[in-house]
Amino acid sequence: MMDDDALSAPEQPAPEHLVLQQAAQWFAVLSDEEVSREEVDQWQRWLGAHPEHQRAWQYVERIGQRFQQAQTRAGRTGASQVLTSSRRDRLTRRRLLQGGVIGVAAWFSWRFTPLPAAAQNLVSTWTADHRSAFGEIRQFALADGGQLWLNSASAVDIHYRDDRREIHLHSGEILIQTAQDPAHRPFVVITSQGNLHALGTRFTVQQRDRDTLLAVYEGAVAITTRDGNTQTIRAGQQTVFDTHAIDQPQTASRAREVWSKGLIVADHIPLQDLVAELGRYRHGYLGIDPAVANIPVIGTFPANQPDHALAMLEDALPVRIHRVLPWWIAVMPKNDPEEIN
Repeated sequence: MMDDDALSAPEQPAPEHLVLQQAAQWFAVLSDEEVSREEVDQWQRWLGAHPEHQRAWQYVERIGQRFQQAQTRAGRTGASQVLTSSRRDRLTRRRLLQGGVIGVAAWFSWRFTPLPAAAQNLVSTWTADHRSAFGEIRQFALADGGQLWLNSASAVDIHYRDDRREIHLHSGEILIQTAQDPAHRPFVVITSQGNLHALGTRFTVQQRDRDTLLAVYEGAVAITTRDGNTQTIRAGQQTVFDTHAIDQPQTASRAREVWSKGLIVADHIPLQDLVAELGRYRHGYLGIDPAVANIPVIGTFPANQPDHALAMLEDALPVRIHRVLPWWIAVMPKNDPEEIN
């Protein structure tokens, strides 16, 4: 069982792209039931060659574990399938560990390292009043006549009391169109970093790992951070805030609002930004090679069909989509080699 500090602690930055790709390819090799003793030995030599190799391996294992959990929660994996997979996983690990460089204690230390942000998101999602699955966008009416949209993998609690209308955003992103309330109750959105007091408005709120992104399209929203700093963001502005400070407002991008229609609009943005956005709509890992990260992209892409969007990119840009595992995809230079080094 993890304590509250473990749940809220930030995750370390991911290892660099090349090492992650090598780890993912080794994971694919070792997942094959026909893996040879020579391949296991090669993997062990790679793993012991540098601490970053071990950290990358741990990272890939985490993604695989989350993917399996997501499949189970979504009902796509039956109980017997999970048990069979678990038994096979234990047998495979036992075979790899026999006579290996890495001890059992070290392996299980990596295998079950707590996932603070992931654990927090799972708890919030399981217990939330309303939630959306990966790739799903939901819209529903609020009790006062307002409208709420949930972006992919989002979770909220809604509490309408006699003196206050309150939405608690646990994870993901929401778009809100408020309505006039006959009782004149305040409308407040709560995130991990502070409270947002809506002043007759249409706005989006995204709960990120360490901060909150607010974009206002109509009316105004007053921010109060956990530390008590305040600022009002008006229509046509957006900002990012954490528990301590509020960034200088910038011009709000209308592209941030169209996800409610199932679209992602790229208006001359770096490819890495588009890939990061597409990653919000599919389970597993979606990465990009730094060599193609800054290619400018213009276009409109289907948010609920991220694999189709990736195929569009592959047709239009000098990139290829490298699928190492069903849940591990990387956008690579078109002529980049695939072999493990």
